[in-house]
Amino acid sequence: MGIDILKRNNVQIKGQGEKILLFGHGFGCDQQVWNNTVKEFETDYRVITFDYVGSGNSDKSAYSKERYSTLDGYKQDLLEICDSLGLEEIVFVGHSVSAMIGMLASIERPELMGKMIMIGPSPYYMNVPGYNGGFERTDIDELLDMMETNYMEWAKYLAPVVMQNDGRPELAEDFEQMLCSNDPLIARQFAEVTFTSDLRDKLDKVTVPTLILQPNFDAIAPPEVGQYVHDHIAGSELIVMEAVGHNPHLSDADETVGLIKAYLAQ
Repeated sequence: MGIDILKRNNVQIKGQGEKILLFGHGFGCDQQVWNNTVKEFETDYRVITFDYVGSGNSDKSAYSKERYSTLDGYKQDLLEICDSLGLEEIVFVGHSVSAMIGMLASIERPELMGKMIMIGPSPYYMNVPGYNGGFERTDIDELLDMMETNYMEWAKYLAPVVMQNDGRPELAEDFEQMLCSNDPLIARQFAEVTFTSDLRDKLDKVTVPTLILQPNFDAIAPPEVGQYVHDHIAGSELIVMEAVGHNPHLSDADETVGLIKAYLAQ
């Protein structure tokens, strides 16, 4: 069973050392987004990356619309990977929706994680009275409709919004290519699950030491959201980065690596 899961999720293991760093990618991405990050840890850590089912080079025949209709299906991917490898006391680094997936896993199995690092997390992407998630419901509906009618045009529109960094257009171009490599039907469902899930009531159940890395300007998960996550996870640490855009591990890998290393050294 373990071998099947490792193939299913295209699990890759590099580096050396007893401590485990497990990196989870966000929506629309795959484990390649960590290429410039993980190499900086391979000397001192065993580094594990993977693709959620339906993303990257995962086994897309294993995708089930029912299983992945909520984030619990992706949480199960994460737990099964850890169980297959016999992992415990890991450091989980989760970007965007993966931060929430990791959070769910940590609540169910708190002994699994020694530390958790969230990059650009959001427990809820929509605005409601008293909470600024960044999007109106009509914004989300329009994005989902665009994915259905013209997926390539949607990717072209979204990539620069996510990446920012107007002076470095190659970042948006590379991210657009990554978005376009996804199966449009699977990506559409993952997007709906990501942008409509409300996990705000789960934050206060986290008991794992947590670092929140909040980009200075993030059109997807605004600074207020990072502050909200910090306020509701007891004992968490919040760092507002100099990096802008939702993917600082792509646009500002050096800063991202430096902040993670400093946290792990505490």
